[in-house]
Amino acid sequence: MNRIDNRQSLDALWMPFTANRQFKAAPRLLTEASGMYYRSDDGRQILDSTSGLWCVNAGHGRREIAAAVSDQLARMDYAPFFQMGHPVAFRFAEELAKIAPTGLDRIFFTNSGSESVETALKIALAYQRAIGQGTRTRLIGRERGYHGVNFGGISVGGITNNRRMFPTLPGVDHMRHTHDPARNRFCIGLPDHGAELADDLQRLVDLHGAETIAAVIVEPVAASAGALFPPKGYLERLREIATRNGILLIFDEVITGFGRLGKPFAADYFGVRPDIMTTAKALTNGSIPMGAVFTDRTVHDALMTGPENVIELFHGYTYSGHPVACAAGLAALDIYAREGLLNRGEELGNYLRDAVMSLRDVPCVADIRALGMIAGIELESRPDAYGARAYDVLVRAFEQGFLIRITGETIALAPPLIISKEQIDTIVARLRDILVALP
Repeated sequence: MNRIDNRQSLDALWMPFTANRQFKAAPRLLTEASGMYYRSDDGRQILDSTSGLWCVNAGHGRREIAAAVSDQLARMDYAPFFQMGHPVAFRFAEELAKIAPTGLDRIFFTNSGSESVETALKIALAYQRAIGQGTRTRLIGRERGYHGVNFGGISVGGITNNRRMFPTLPGVDHMRHTHDPARNRFCIGLPDHGAELADDLQRLVDLHGAETIAAVIVEPVAASAGALFPPKGYLERLREIATRNGILLIFDEVITGFGRLGKPFAADYFGVRPDIMTTAKALTNGSIPMGAVFTDRTVHDALMTGPENVIELFHGYTYSGHPVACAAGLAALDIYAREGLLNRGEELGNYLRDAVMSLRDVPCVADIRALGMIAGIELESRPDAYGARAYDVLVRAFEQGFLIRITGETIALAPPLIISKEQIDTIVARLRDILVALP
């Protein structure tokens, strides 16, 4: 039997997205967190270079959020949100609308990024039906896209392992991904090549007919696939094709939302406004599970028809707009505003980019990509052992006191937005030592 100590077993818990047997043979356990650091069960400080799981943008242990959660729990722990309401949810939606891209100010609360995606897809289908376009039932995703783990999300998603074991929705098609290392390797900022890949959407329109397609969903930055950034002009081209063909454009901003690129949202950074936008993760600074779907007023208003006593969107969750989650979100927004975190990554991102680019001379480094407060360091694979080298880096990094995220052979960095330049230097210096020593 595997044990953390003499009292606690590891056996009962089935861990998500984890090689359970491997982990339980040599567990990496975190017990406390404050600021930029975790503490491991053996008492070591672990520098967080991944914002937990892309979500703790304001750093750990924020007492303002803890106080807001405690106060809300004492006042009202839960309230039904079907045919009922409570003030804190309406207040949170109003505050989110103030920082949303222009017009995306109708907000539906969920409990996670996966649920936000499911909600967005259902809203898109409902909208097309509401405007008399009921033949538009097809959804378009993109290869290497990640949109959560519910059936809609894995259907429009394009990461093979997420799709291999489970059936997917019918009538879904995919555009090609934009990753082109042959032409864009070690590029600074957005890739120069690949905008024409947006024409895949037009190709699918020509194949299936615009009258069959409800929506296309993309991550502005494909973070979970290894920090893949859109080529210059790609998103603008995608927006134009979608508009021309009556297709809703959905941005999955579960990772890029709330300051990750140095703007409140990636839509702001790229200057491209979607019709629907999904968020979660940093919405509450990772403190309470919650998601939010931002919709254009046109989309929202199209469903606000018919008899007033009839439910307009037959969809929701027991914990939609949970009062404690909303209180946490309001406190997080206050921190983001007070400390300027929604824009801090604009300048600090250049420092992170220059720091990670200094690793390009390391022999096992195949490519480096960085934008805002996201960086991906792609490694050369060992023969017949894809992913093994990056996993070795993950283990050694934890042993040397810092946390990274890996996907395939890519090391992903996405530190809390409170990180200092000195801490960035520490992460990159330790990474260099590990990479140089790797077999």
